[in-house]
Amino acid sequence: MSGRRVAVSLALALAAFAATAHSGPAQPCRIDGLAHEALCGSVARPLDPARPDGPRIEVHYVVVPALARRKLPDPVFLLAGGPGQSAISLAPAVMPVFARLNNRRDIVFVDQRGTGRSAPLDCEEPREAALAEAADTEAQLRRLAACKEWLLKRAPLKDAADLGFFTTTLAMQDLDAVRQAIGAERINLVGASYGTRAALEYQRQFPQAVRRSLLDGVAPPDMVLPASAAVDAQAALDALFAACAAEAICAREWPALRQAWEGLLASLPRSVTVADPLSGRPETFTLTRDLLLGAVRAPLYVPALAAALPAAISAAAQGRYEALSALAGALSRRGGPRLYTGMHFSVVCAEDAPRIAAAASAPTRDFGSGLAPLYERACANWPRGAVPDAFYRVGVSATPVLLLSGGIDPATPPRHAERVAAALGPQARLVVVPQAGHGLLGSGCVPDLLYRFVDAREASQALALDTTCATAMPRPPAFVPPRPEAAK
Repeated sequence: MSGRRVAVSLALALAAFAATAHSGPAQPCRIDGLAHEALCGSVARPLDPARPDGPRIEVHYVVVPALARRKLPDPVFLLAGGPGQSAISLAPAVMPVFARLNNRRDIVFVDQRGTGRSAPLDCEEPREAALAEAADTEAQLRRLAACKEWLLKRAPLKDAADLGFFTTTLAMQDLDAVRQAIGAERINLVGASYGTRAALEYQRQFPQAVRRSLLDGVAPPDMVLPASAAVDAQAALDALFAACAAEAICAREWPALRQAWEGLLASLPRSVTVADPLSGRPETFTLTRDLLLGAVRAPLYVPALAAALPAAISAAAQGRYEALSALAGALSRRGGPRLYTGMHFSVVCAEDAPRIAAAASAPTRDFGSGLAPLYERACANWPRGAVPDAFYRVGVSATPVLLLSGGIDPATPPRHAERVAAALGPQARLVVVPQAGHGLLGSGCVPDLLYRFVDAREASQALALDTTCATAMPRPPAFVPPRPEAAK
């Protein structure tokens, strides 16, 4: 799409804001897992802003009303991660984080277009053993192609090009339509992982509507998600080995952990049989290098799970894969938030894939080029939406932004947050928690920091928080499995 057409499309989109068709006021509703009654609503939005009279989608949202009668006028919006998670589906799990804020502020969850009930781009996923989910790259690509064909048979999509209208830029225009629908002049943004990219894009387009922003696990627009994955995962794995060597008990139990890991890698591929962690049924498949790396990368997101990796790696090196399989599946889609596959690829293929080649670095020792080759192939056949050049530039912020980053995060480590904080300028503050992984909102005192950051009356107070309680959080010690008692 030409630059001129992009400009025209965005101009039409901005002109359409005032004419957004609301589907009526939000109505009282009950959401499973929420203790109190909520308000459910939707706004009708053009699928393609350049065709305001063309196909429309309903963007759904949920408001958890403030408990106090005299509530404050600036609600808090959660922007979910992924890309591809439904914010509404996360509401029951994350509301405890917002409990204090909810006393006087509404908490708002918007299903981004392509997720949840907002024109979901959902595909049926295979149910396989945790370590075997990605066993066959060619099968993955075939499933993705079938997914695209299936989505094109569903309204409101008319042809493949319509999959290009699920970008972050358009989704944040939807979010502002929700802001208008609930009558909020200014809002507070809380973005997690990919949600931080969304928050930065909202702030770029609608700076006047933002009061405060908290970015947890910063994934900036110029990050190139598939290209950065290998470098960041390698750093987290190296940190795990270093932590084990520095911890007396871990070093005593597994004095040659890195050598065991390297031996395990060298032994692949091999046929293995593992009991499915959920069903208990034994499943046999070929354990490849990519599968093993994926199995190890997943628990690195959560230090409490990564604490069990030394034992699991050592066991796998001896031919016992059950522990590694269980850890790999602990954060899978069957136990964690659902990922809407079509929306995920619509975002990544439009915003990241065109920049993979330019962002490529030397292959890492263990993870090689990571996810980049797979996404390059997948995105070659996935429609790409228009992304304005300004999307990739983070401007100076006029309002406070608090950035949180885990020092051993395998996905969004501090190196990404540092350049965002520098670009945002003096109204931004970066807090690095050295021993934290991916996502800090639910950790320790962080919910209290969130409350005090948003609730502070003055910007200077919001940025002057004492964050020692968070930065001092220790890394969990290595988990040592109990040994059976010696026979008497």
